[in-house]
This record gives sequence, structure tokens and C-alpha cells, in this order.
Amino acid sequence: MPDDTPARPPLDPAPYVWTGPPLGQATSLDARFYTDPAVFDAEMTQIHRKGWLFAGREEMVATPGSYRALDTVGGPVLLVRDHDGTLRAFANICRHRNSIMATGCGPADRLTCPYHGWTYRLDGRLTGVPGMQGIPGFRREPHGLFPVRMELWQGAIFLTFDEGAPDLTTWLGNYPDLAGSHRMADMVCTWEIEIETRCNWKLLLENAMETYHTGIVHEKTVGAQTSVSFPTQGEWLAIQVISTRSIATLGDAAPPFPPLPTLDAQARQGTYFTLIHPTTQFALAQDCAWWLAVRPLAVDRSVLWVGGMFPRAALDLPDFATRAAPYYARWEAVAREDVDILERQQIGLSSVYAEPGPLSWRDDMVLAMNTWVQARLAGR
Repeated sequence: MPDDTPARPPLDPAPYVWTGPPLGQATSLDARFYTDPAVFDAEMTQIHRKGWLFAGREEMVATPGSYRALDTVGGPVLLVRDHDGTLRAFANICRHRNSIMATGCGPADRLTCPYHGWTYRLDGRLTGVPGMQGIPGFRREPHGLFPVRMELWQGAIFLTFDEGAPDLTTWLGNYPDLAGSHRMADMVCTWEIEIETRCNWKLLLENAMETYHTGIVHEKTVGAQTSVSFPTQGEWLAIQVISTRSIATLGDAAPPFPPLPTLDAQARQGTYFTLIHPTTQFALAQDCAWWLAVRPLAVDRSVLWVGGMFPRAALDLPDFATRAAPYYARWEAVAREDVDILERQQIGLSSVYAEPGPLSWRDDMVLAMNTWVQARLAGR
């Protein structure tokens, strides 16, 4: 549904000002932040399981009586649309002996554990317990599925495993001031892919928040880019790659889809690349949007999840699939180019000679992200 919230003035780009060492003295993180399992374990505890993570779009579980299983830093999770239309999130484990309840996605009248047959309603209540009759003191009520804290923004589903975390609105701060005119609530996911990578989670996110590398790594695809940074309030960062046309396709031909009619003046100047800490990136072009969400697996392994969205009205075009194909090709090609160079960087970080290097002014968001991570690991 359209967002009727009164529009606030969009954010203006400004030089990013950090509170750490001045330009010329600022350096990248020590290599151990990318190679030390102890640092990774601390990040899992202090960052990933305390922040908000992107879990998909509402339209992925649109129909009452449907579900979608996903893996997260807090373990397997089920997104479920109850029969009354309520969207819910549960830990995807049976309360008997913690077996996985479901895989993939699809319709479900109820959820039944494939191990011992315990059955749950889509609201999480335990209803069927074969073999438990006559067990002294056993009651179904306390043994429903564990709910996972969930909030929605513009059709995006976010989860947190910390009951004490700030609400999502507080976490996002003034993010809607920058992204609001893209009307993401009116968009629909039409494509997604997961890429397993042999690199630390931070490398994937740092890479997408700077254009220093684009003329080299992406010389034959998107080419050299320039960007501006934005001041932010809340747990997020942003740059804008300046271009008068969408950069969501490759080549010099005009993009197949027209610009979004709702864009404000700043949004028409280029593509926003935003990082919602700790692992969610939305790229907002003039004609579409896509995400790059990272799931850490180990200190040197991650999963990169890329998905693309278009305005709901575009899906009604008879040639939508033909028009959308160049976007899918661009998103995957550029992502794989990034993964290739980052896996090489991960190998380099394991060298006994690896040490922090001096940062460029084009690395401002890299430093900002590193500062955010260090602050949450302070004292550990």
C-alpha cells in the first residue's frame, strides 16, 4: 500500500566527518579483524545477534497458509503467513529435540516435524504430540514454536535475536529521509541469488560502500564511478554514485525501465548505496532497487544474498521478463567480480606481513563501518 506519511526534506550529501584519526593518519583495520576466529566469535555475540538483519520481503510469504525457511546468524528461521494473514517469524526447530521443521518454501496448512511428528499451527501453537499421551505433567501450551522478534519497513522484513535491541524505527533513524521517495513498499522482488564466498563478512560490505575500486575491478562492466557521502542519524551509512541515468544495467543503451515518478531531486542524481548495520545493503537506482545482504558463516566464509526489486506496476508489462533480464545479468556479474577480488584480499590478509594500510578520502565509509564495528567490540 502507498505510504501516506508526509514527506520530509531529503538529505543532502556532505563530506563525511569521522571522529577518529584525521585523513592521512586513518588506516584500515588490523588483519586479525578478518582472520582471527576469536574476533569473529565476539562479532557474532556483540553485533550480529544484537542488531537487525534483513530476512526478505513480505511478498515472499504473501499468501495465508504459506511459509519460507531461511538460515540466519541466529540459526534456522521460519517466516509464516498465518491463515488470518498475520506474518510471523519462528525459530525453525521442533520443541521436542530441536530438529529442523521445514525447508524451502510453499503452502502449509500446519507445520509438522519430520522426525517425530510433533505438529504446530501456523500461529506457533503445539497441537499434535504423538507418543506423549500419559506423560505426567506434560502440557502442550508451554511448548509452542519460539517466536523471533520481527519488524517491517517498506515491505522489508527485519529480524533481531536481541529482545533488548532498539526498535527498527530507532535503528533506521533518518534513513527514510534519504530512501523515502523510492517507495520501496510499492516494489516487488522478482529475482534473487545466493553466492557462497571465501572471505570475511566485513570485506563484502566495505567493498560495496566505496567506488575507489570500480574502475579497476569493474573496468569491463560498470567502469569507473564517483560518489558523494551523506550524514546519517541511526545505525546506517550511505553514498550516492552520481549518474543521470540508472546504473542497474550495463552498456550505454538507455535502461529498459523509466525512472520512478516519485523520486525527489537528490534521488534523481544517481544510485544510493546504503548500509543498514550490520549486514544489510540496499542499492536504490532511479528505476529499481536491489539488495546485498551478508550472512557470516566463519571468519573467512560468508554468504552473499543478492535480490532485485521493481515497481509492482512494471510486472504488468507484457515484456517485463525481457526488460528485466539485463538487470539480473548486471547484478550477478558485478557481484561475482567483487567476490573474486575479495577472496584474493582474504588470502592476502593471512600474510605475516599484512598490516593496516593508509586510507584514501574515497574510503570514508570503510572507516565509518570499521569504527562502528570497533565500538561494539570495545573492551573485548
